[in-house]
Amino acid sequence: MDVLNLSRLQFAATGMFHFIFVPLTLGLSILVAFMETRYVVTGNETYLKMTKFWGKLFLINFALGVVTGITMEFQFGMNWAEYSKYVGDIFGAPLAIEATVAFFLESVFIGLWIFGWDKVSKGVHALAICLVALATNLSALWILLANGWMQKPVGYILRNGRAEMVDFMALITNPYGIIKFFHTVFSGYMVAAFFVMGISAWHLLRKNRIDFFTTSFRTGAVFGLLAALLVLLTGDFHAVEISKTQPTKFAAMESIWETQKGAGMNLILLPDEKNECNAVERLCIPNLVSLLATHTPNAEIKGLKDFPKELRPPVMGTFLSFRLMVGMGTFMILAALVGVVLSMRKNLENQRLFLKIMVLAIPIPYLATQLGWLVAELGRQPWIVYGVLKTSDAVSKSIDTAQVLGSLAGFTLLYGLLGAVDIYLLAKYARKGPDDDLSGIIKPVAGRG
Repeated sequence: MDVLNLSRLQFAATGMFHFIFVPLTLGLSILVAFMETRYVVTGNETYLKMTKFWGKLFLINFALGVVTGITMEFQFGMNWAEYSKYVGDIFGAPLAIEATVAFFLESVFIGLWIFGWDKVSKGVHALAICLVALATNLSALWILLANGWMQKPVGYILRNGRAEMVDFMALITNPYGIIKFFHTVFSGYMVAAFFVMGISAWHLLRKNRIDFFTTSFRTGAVFGLLAALLVLLTGDFHAVEISKTQPTKFAAMESIWETQKGAGMNLILLPDEKNECNAVERLCIPNLVSLLATHTPNAEIKGLKDFPKELRPPVMGTFLSFRLMVGMGTFMILAALVGVVLSMRKNLENQRLFLKIMVLAIPIPYLATQLGWLVAELGRQPWIVYGVLKTSDAVSKSIDTAQVLGSLAGFTLLYGLLGAVDIYLLAKYARKGPDDDLSGIIKPVAGRG
């Protein structure tokens, strides 16, 4: 491999590994904030125990997420120096805001939440985790606005051989970035919901703490169903935006080779990239692709053959990632719906087949979010900034293959160890279950609730 492809592989590996932790942090922060708020409002100690139990798993995941995220930023200077020189003034602005506003807000209040159990009132303590949840999602907003600009560059001019920002408001109101933000965070909420449902199902299969884990399961199921429906809605908006701004990506997602009006969707489809056609096309639903792309059944969809080969993304990888993601999303909507219905009954612990399925389903939303990123990033190729800067022109010129290969091996070893630690700790405390001894968790504070 050359420097370019090794650098791409390194960023993909570190980025996808980091994104294992991000979605769970996004969703679990919301759930833990809800649980503690419910405790403060109702005084029900079950919600306090839920806060402590799920909060401990949240903190383990949060710590690993911070560690794995820091190394990614160095790659912009080391592996992608030409990219940083060319668009750094634009791309760096939202990342700087994320670090100085969202991350510091998150860091301050997570410290208060961890160490403030017996030092502040219940209301203040609950407010701290609510602010952590807010800051976590604000952090995602700024990062995804930066990525949204790479997908649809706006508010800039090319001057002196560089891209310079001329309209900051255009960046933060970029529809691509805003839709991407909501689609991504709602996907993260699904990860957290299935995480909670899966662990709760594991305990219910063993008849452990039935009331506690039934309540936890119901909370995760309702949250997951709402999130899944919102993912479906924002996914529809996203498809329309992609068809307008990145027609090559949309054509690859649906494996459309010939420009056509009223494009139908083949439920069984196998692209043949070498021969620029589809080897298999079966069970076509008329006009569905056009309808999804434009909300108009007879709209024209540009085919891949209308674009030069060198400007097309990898079709097979983009297509398969998209189809698998949609299939998993459909499963999650149905599973969350069934989970809501069954958790409203009094014998959830007896629904053994469904509970086993939910334990096995824990990885599915993780896989779906990773596939979503593959669609987003593979489908943008060969551009690192769509229509502005090619990936091949963005890689650093002053590094060699040995340097990238060495750092890739180092990252792989380090991240492998961190992943093993994370799985061990999450499994250990998930199996242990909630702690009945609440002494010392929240001590009364004179004059405060």
